[in-house]
Amino acid sequence: MSSSIPKELHLLLDSAGALIVFQEKGAPWAGVLAFSSEDQAREFCRISNLDAAEVAAISAGDPQAVAGLITSIKRCAIRNLLLDLDYKTGACTQIDFVGDSFGDPIARRLTPRGKH
Repeated sequence: MSSSIPKELHLLLDSAGALIVFQEKGAPWAGVLAFSSEDQAREFCRISNLDAAEVAAISAGDPQAVAGLITSIKRCAIRNLLLDLDYKTGACTQIDFVGDSFGDPIARRLTPRGKH
């Protein structure tokens, strides 16, 4: 699992071009799914059966791009990035939004979904 923010973030988009987010059951906000590489993003889609239409990349080192992303999604009750979420274990790195930039990465383990 990553302990720092990669130079490039790969975000999943649905068929309408909207970012795909993850919301834990009972949480008041959601997190944007982001991956360290396009291959990891595509593998998450394969394992989770997520029908993402596209993977878009953003430079994590571009303050204007990061600020634009955060400003556009904060209105939608999205408060962080969930980096490299492992669908099977729930392990990921959470990167909270601090103003219009990224905060420090924190290791997290989301509760995996139970079997239905």
